[in-house]
Amino acid sequence: MLAACSRTPALRSLRIPCARSRSTRAGTASKSPKTFVVVEMLKNEPGALGQAIGTFEKHGVNMTHIESRLKSFARDGPSFHIDFEGNHDDPNISAMLQELRQQCASVTVEEPQACPWFPVNIRDLDETRDTLDGGTDLIADDHPGFADEAYKNRRVEIVNLAKKYTHGQPLPVVDYTLEETQTWGAVYTRLKQQSQTMACDEYLASMNSFEKYVEFGPDKIPQIRDISDFLQQETGFQLRPIAGLLSARDFLNALAFRVFFSTQYIRHHGNPFYTPEPDICHELIGHVPMFADPDFADFSQQIGLASLGARDDEIDQLATCYWFTVEFGVMKQAGELKAYGAGLLSSFGEMEWSTQPNPSEECRQMGGIAKNFPDLYKPEMLPFDPFVVSKTPFPITTYQPKYFYVDSMADAKFKLDTFCDGLHRPFHPQNDPVTQSIVVSRAVKREPRTSTLGLQADKQREFFENLQQGLSDAQIYDSAPRLTM
Repeated sequence: MLAACSRTPALRSLRIPCARSRSTRAGTASKSPKTFVVVEMLKNEPGALGQAIGTFEKHGVNMTHIESRLKSFARDGPSFHIDFEGNHDDPNISAMLQELRQQCASVTVEEPQACPWFPVNIRDLDETRDTLDGGTDLIADDHPGFADEAYKNRRVEIVNLAKKYTHGQPLPVVDYTLEETQTWGAVYTRLKQQSQTMACDEYLASMNSFEKYVEFGPDKIPQIRDISDFLQQETGFQLRPIAGLLSARDFLNALAFRVFFSTQYIRHHGNPFYTPEPDICHELIGHVPMFADPDFADFSQQIGLASLGARDDEIDQLATCYWFTVEFGVMKQAGELKAYGAGLLSSFGEMEWSTQPNPSEECRQMGGIAKNFPDLYKPEMLPFDPFVVSKTPFPITTYQPKYFYVDSMADAKFKLDTFCDGLHRPFHPQNDPVTQSIVVSRAVKREPRTSTLGLQADKQREFFENLQQGLSDAQIYDSAPRLTM
């Protein structure tokens, strides 16, 4: 997540390392309980499975998942792994299992499969509290506000509003100062002017709607409460305040509920066109307009749903897909490349670098390309293929040396669907928008919730120590591309 001519290494904290640390309670994985049974058939003959399925139908029990297994050496009949709705100690379920045992060689109720913690209901997002906060982890000595105690105290004040928020409360309102509003206005005016020729049509259409209905303009910093209300009416997405940067797992999990975590503090006024981490300018000018587009909203939620209960390595793959699309995505429209990723739309420098056929030398210098990739005069452009994208490394303090373009967000979602179907997920998730809950297809049990942000912060410090020792971003990119996200 970059904002106006910045590189934001901290946002690579989207990636979660595989270590375990602080944990919270485990929990059931759905409001609709599931039971998992292994059914061994007596014989391998036509109609055997149909008879078993008929027993489920007779008792009005809904199967949610079924897999066949190789025959065992002990029996001639096949084996089936079946998940169904209901608890095995329910009288009707018990009666069905008893009847099933009379038809089969054996029917065994198994323990639910363990999987990483994930939110089952939108209220579970209240447990997403572990962040790299703006007071200690993000404001390093290269930050414009490092020596400004008043600015740091103001950041803490705004961050505390997010820390106190819980689901169901009105979103906190920030009384922005004149100085903060002037910073916003400078960024807004410059990015709007440039986006007219470099941003995708969907972004421009959404910006027009926000300016018309939500007082979205250079003279006032919009409140996320007003933005969230309007966004929810457009695509069902909503904003939620956050104190700082999240792990990839927590951030992506929220997208499954069409929730986007947004900071509310703003960059330092001393340099309005640079920030080393996401702020309200990046969130509202870069991200929010695209969430008002239905196809983009569906694409984003799909990444979120796929992240629920996923393994750490799969979270890494999904976060990388997010990086090259939602953050740094480009789209071909009328034969030209246009920006749709928030990291581009909130950075006038990288917006030029990623969309123009002949980026200026000033642009190359500003984005660290001339120093770190001296032979690169324009970025490499490849068609979006999530099987390739998910394994692609990227630098974290320069403009991207390569981008992946899409023909449309609907086409991108189709390709992402195919990719997600190949992940080894423990279940298939669906979001119930009425109850704002996740319905899973299998009997699973969530492991205790964990946080690895302490390790993540150490990884970031290690990265910058490498930079200080003389290693270029390109060298770190080649030797340890998956250090952080």
